[in-house]
Amino acid sequence: MAEPDHQTTSMPGEDFTTILASEGVQFLLSGEGKVPLTSFYNEKTICLFFSANWCGPCKTFTPKLVQLYNMLRTQDKELEIVFISLDHDEDGFNAHFKTMSWLAVPFNVNLHKKLRERFHVVRIPSLIPFNSNGQSVEEDDLIGLIEDYGEDAFPFTRKRREELKAIDDWKRQGGKIDQLLARQRRNYVVSRDGGKILVSELVGKTIGLYFSAHWCPPCRAFTAQLLEAYKQLMSSRGGCFEVILVSTDRDQKEFDVNVSGMPWLALPFEDRTRQDLCRIFNIKAIPALVLIGPDGKPISTNGKNIITLYGAKAFPFTQSSIEEIEATLKKEGDSLPRQIQDIKHEHVLKLDMARAYVCDYCKTPGRF
Repeated sequence: MAEPDHQTTSMPGEDFTTILASEGVQFLLSGEGKVPLTSFYNEKTICLFFSANWCGPCKTFTPKLVQLYNMLRTQDKELEIVFISLDHDEDGFNAHFKTMSWLAVPFNVNLHKKLRERFHVVRIPSLIPFNSNGQSVEEDDLIGLIEDYGEDAFPFTRKRREELKAIDDWKRQGGKIDQLLARQRRNYVVSRDGGKILVSELVGKTIGLYFSAHWCPPCRAFTAQLLEAYKQLMSSRGGCFEVILVSTDRDQKEFDVNVSGMPWLALPFEDRTRQDLCRIFNIKAIPALVLIGPDGKPISTNGKNIITLYGAKAFPFTQSSIEEIEATLKKEGDSLPRQIQDIKHEHVLKLDMARAYVCDYCKTPGRF
């Protein structure tokens, strides 16, 4: 998909309050009453929030936006959000507005329709940001930007998006495991018994970032394979390999159950680093295993396939080690006889692939 255009375009002679006043709006609503437009402070980033109580995605996103709004306000960031309802009636508007911490344009179906058309809103939820100069920022996916980066997305400009992408690239390729796993005010990962292990103790090890969830049956199946390889490596290689669970569980309870069956470490469930790593390594499906080398740089984002095919034998999981295993398997396969006569089968069995024979007549597989 093409990169959205985030260019800032000016609306000459008009700021946010002027636009509302031109539509007959004299005040905004807050949880405490009416806020006159004449007293509205414009020297800040303002976001118009188009949403509705009947809209499932809106009701899912709104709590995230409330959390971001409250966080930025505690940090004294100059942000205001104004709710523009697309509800069908005032009861829906009131129910939805009660879940919000910000201001709202008074309910008026015709007015809200005009505002939706004026700002070219084609889907909800939708956020239209204005900067402190009264300019609207052309941002096609501000919702996605906030879901990806949370409060770090502020002030929602193209420059900020590019900065965040550059940080992601640097973390992915920079070779610093502490930059990947640690976060401000947290320099540790946790064990299943609640212990805290400093991220600095993982430097110089091969790390497997395991994206998994207890509710996911394929994850439980792969966990068994990974566990077998992990135990073999811990026995034969000592402490040179470690797995870090990056949970995609739905709540703390599921996370606790998930961790209880794993001998390795995990990122705390409440920590946003879990979402950051999914974004940084473009994780679209689970289970997934990203392998990080002792130098802190990624070896492979397809660790699941490596473990499934080769298990602990693939360690240290480099391309050369995989090629060596495949060469050994090929040599073993080449040494097998091309065909055999099995007393349990009436026809001659022809070798079809390494470690398996297939009857050349009836195509029935045999066992090696």
